Amino acid sequence: MHHSFTSILLKWFGENGRQLPWRTTRDPYAIWLSEIILQQTRIQQGMAYWQRFMERWPHVEDLAQATEDEVLRMWQGLGYYSRARNLHAAARQIVELGHFPDSLEEIKALKGVGDYTAAAIGSIAFDLPAAVVDGNVYRVLARHFGIDTPINTTEGKKTFTALAQELLPPKQASAFNQAMMDFGAIQCTPQSPLCLLCPLQESCVALREGRVEALPVKLKKLQVKTRRLSYVYIRCSGLTAIHRRGEGDIWQGLWEPLLIENAAVPSFDGQLTLLRQDVKHVLTHRILLADFYLLDCKERPQIPDDYVWIEEKDIENYGVPRLVELLLQSVSEHR
Repeated sequence: MHHSFTSILLKWFGENGRQLPWRTTRDPYAIWLSEIILQQTRIQQGMAYWQRFMERWPHVEDLAQATEDEVLRMWQGLGYYSRARNLHAAARQIVELGHFPDSLEEIKALKGVGDYTAAAIGSIAFDLPAAVVDGNVYRVLARHFGIDTPINTTEGKKTFTALAQELLPPKQASAFNQAMMDFGAIQCTPQSPLCLLCPLQESCVALREGRVEALPVKLKKLQVKTRRLSYVYIRCSGLTAIHRRGEGDIWQGLWEPLLIENAAVPSFDGQLTLLRQDVKHVLTHRILLADFYLLDCKERPQIPDDYVWIEEKDIENYGVPRLVELLLQSVSEHR
């Protein structure tokens, strides 16, 4: 099974691989330069920059002698400028080393080079048997082998890296890695992949099970914000004050006692008691940390106009969020 996947893929690559200028050379400098430029750049745009860099600085020694300003000017329009600064720093590292590093560890020690880039340079320039794993590779493997482990989890990275490494023919690492990249870019594309014309259609699990669009699986990472709330339950001659939460925020339409957010609790006339501190309440997008206070007073304090005064016993007729329920519980325990 695995053997046939690899041989079909390599045959496809022989017939359909992209003609790219850095593929006609074994010069590690030229290959490294192309990989850094293509980290966050489309091939069409990257090619022109690669050619300009190679013409101006044909050898790594030339690039190392340039000033950072010259390199940044040449890079202008590519964005993510830390790549250019890393490129320049790495050129100087290489010159200091006296040769282009030819082991994965040494290549990875270059500034701006991670696992993927190191495997690409190592396999293409030095035939090191290291599999590249990027978005294209995740997609091809997830679909072909029907793997639904999310690709942006530690387990997913492990699973796919191990599988890619297992499929890689040690003596043809360069061709295999480039075949995987091209296959994902041309054939097994994110949207509308060319399944009808795919040489791997007979063994593709996703195609057989109708799951092509569903794979690979990526977990949505939610930005979790923490909000700090202070609730003051006011008890004033048997009355308490509540208001209804407005639109466009959590708990729309539910009621709550006096809320102070992102500010210190002001001083009131009367007795203020801290009932509970840092009560943690977890919602999908945010974590709430709330402090509960009880204010016993004789005169009604100054509070915003949208609060209504009700009899304490009537509060159970109003819908309140779970966090306010906990507050009311603390108030009744304090009696």
